[in-house]
Amino acid sequence: MKFSTREDIEAPIAFVFERISDFDTFEKRALRQGADVQRTDEGAFDVGAIWDVAFPFRGRTRKMQIKLTQIDPPNGYHFETESDGMTATSDVTLVSLSPTRTRIAVGIDLRARTLTARLLIQSMKLAKTKLSNRFKARVLDYAEDIEDAFRKQG
Repeated sequence: MKFSTREDIEAPIAFVFERISDFDTFEKRALRQGADVQRTDEGAFDVGAIWDVAFPFRGRTRKMQIKLTQIDPPNGYHFETESDGMTATSDVTLVSLSPTRTRIAVGIDLRARTLTARLLIQSMKLAKTKLSNRFKARVLDYAEDIEDAFRKQG
């Protein structure tokens, strides 16, 4: 099951990449929303960075491991996620449209490895329109936050 969207941001590609690769901020945001986030490797955020994440969902604590598998400054990055019976690949791609305008494209592809995960994805397919709209709204909100930060900075 795939989700994807793209938004145009009124900010240079270098500024946008700096914001979307601020993984410390993402960790703090997840912690504020009730997730338990642990970085399992040391050093700079580069290929091979790994996070163990646990969060409550549908009455159970779900665990996943997120691994940064590719990073191409300032063009984007790629994550692979392993969870209970499910894998996900996530791509964030940036394209410079002009010196002050950047397009961000975000895609997530979920795949089931177990029967339970297949049932979960099947139920998600029934609500795909609603989930897609939520996904697009969150990416749009984040793009607007980046634009606001760029305006305040400059």
